[in-house]
Amino acid sequence: MVSSPVAPWSPADPLGEVLGGLRMRGTFYCRAEGSAPWGVEMPALAGCMSFHVVVEGGCLLEVDGDLHALGAGDLALVPHGRGHVLRSEAGAPVAGRADLLPQEYLGEHYSVLRVDGGGAPSRLVCGVVEPERPGPAHLLDLLPPALLVRAGDRAGGWLGVLLGMIADEVRQDRPGAESVVTRLADVVVIQAIRGWLEAGSTGPGWLRALRDPQVGGAVAAVHRSPGTPWTLDLLAREARMSRSAFAARFTELAGEPALRYVTRWRMHLATVELARGARVGELARRLGYESEAAFSRAYKRVTGVPPVTVRPRPG
Repeated sequence: MVSSPVAPWSPADPLGEVLGGLRMRGTFYCRAEGSAPWGVEMPALAGCMSFHVVVEGGCLLEVDGDLHALGAGDLALVPHGRGHVLRSEAGAPVAGRADLLPQEYLGEHYSVLRVDGGGAPSRLVCGVVEPERPGPAHLLDLLPPALLVRAGDRAGGWLGVLLGMIADEVRQDRPGAESVVTRLADVVVIQAIRGWLEAGSTGPGWLRALRDPQVGGAVAAVHRSPGTPWTLDLLAREARMSRSAFAARFTELAGEPALRYVTRWRMHLATVELARGARVGELARRLGYESEAAFSRAYKRVTGVPPVTVRPRPG
């Protein structure tokens, strides 16, 4: 086999491997307390995702022009860094952008925001997180603009437990609290995504291929080792299929040939790393290209621009 030995505690299924690699960083939490009518704007934050859990009362979430009613115990995940609005009801005035409104900071990464309209109260726990690694972050690209987990859903029973643990950590401010809260955020996000996956909300694409019992093994191997000199024969061996059967099955599931997917996956990883300041020559070697020129040609062919034009993100 091409892949290196797998530790016995590694996830047994390819999708579990992707979810297991999903880690968050830069976590910020806000306890929002509003009395109707109230509204706040959540700013667009590139590369980040937001989640909101209604603890008491209810509200409307507006994302990309769509409205989603949230009740007590519901979770809303906004995965693509989109700006969005939370309101007590349709037409409620927006007090301003949440990060610019006066609020009580209980720590560097935790605040209490109050918007008083004098009416019925609502309480929410809101969080902003950023995926730490580029591979699992690719999964987030497939998610809808807003992902909802209802309090009555089978998958929603864990929310109360997790939120209680988060609240306990931030309230007591014990050593290591930020690390514990960030790991709890991992679980919140993973559980929400897992619920979406279990609902069968995925269409053709690499995720569909990843979920296939045979083809998924090859996709996971590419994700683990993108710099391997992959060929159809090697990929078919990972899938334990014949070359022709694998090629046909992969294209059927993913909507593109396997080797084209390998190249696109490499360029996805390269784009993320270039934005973090990686050097073109370093990426060329890591992703399996014999020269910087060969990598640059492949990158421009896939993305339409040469890699030297990708500038590191500030901060």
